[in-house]
Amino acid sequence: MPAAGRELGAGREFAYTEQDFERVRGMIYARAGIRLEASKFNMVYSRLSRRLRALSLSSFRAYLDLLDADDAQEWQPFTNALTTNLTSFFREPHHFEVMERYLAEHGRRGAKFRIWSAACSTGEEAYSIAMRVVEHFNSWTPPVQIIASDLDTTCLDTAAAGVYPLARLENLPPAQLKRFFMRGRGANEGKARVRQDVRRLVEFQQLNLLSNAYPVEGVFDIIFCRNVMIYFDKVTQRKVVERLAARLRPDGLYFAGHSESLLHVSDTLKLVGQTVYAHAEQAEHMKRIYR
Repeated sequence: MPAAGRELGAGREFAYTEQDFERVRGMIYARAGIRLEASKFNMVYSRLSRRLRALSLSSFRAYLDLLDADDAQEWQPFTNALTTNLTSFFREPHHFEVMERYLAEHGRRGAKFRIWSAACSTGEEAYSIAMRVVEHFNSWTPPVQIIASDLDTTCLDTAAAGVYPLARLENLPPAQLKRFFMRGRGANEGKARVRQDVRRLVEFQQLNLLSNAYPVEGVFDIIFCRNVMIYFDKVTQRKVVERLAARLRPDGLYFAGHSESLLHVSDTLKLVGQTVYAHAEQAEHMKRIYR
């Protein structure tokens, strides 16, 4: 039984109960597949309180009733508020090294490579991909198409703008900073923007990984889907992995996050390197290349 303060929402600006929290958990799971732990009670209050203020509502019950009434405009802010977006440039750098090996291994194929950043957050991953392919091919027009998608529309707006605080770039080598970014001046002091030559290599779009149909066409050589599965239960993980695997070329690579394991879907994707996966039937062959 929850403590009385937690149940009654004592001392809070808005009325908030255990029942409200359970409704939120059910709603975000149904909409985005996100499994909120019981420990997230206070986090939910903090993040959704902003929406109550914006809508001049006095209780979580009123807010959740609004969502239950199928308020289409509010579902996206609700989802944005509860998604966690933690990313950085060239996070898990070994993936970019493997990506380059793949590009080199298949460089004579003749077709344009297709790479999908399937949970791109605020864009650092997608731009890291773009920068690395520019370096690999030594060209501002590399034979690569990059699709970047995310559920959170606020993050996508940030990604498309390509403007970041300099603190987010402090781990990048000076040569990369000079080549790929423009330092802000005046009102933009302390920020930098990804150069247009890099931004135009990435196509951003909204996508819910739980959707029955993905608004991206064709198959991909490489899919980055990192640090997303940790928010899903095993049933949802399998559903998403199978859908993504269906978009992966027979000899393609799938990159997962460092804290994720796909052992329970090894009939679909198998480990061939450090958090690098391939189609199960191709795994032994791919392992010899990318281990």
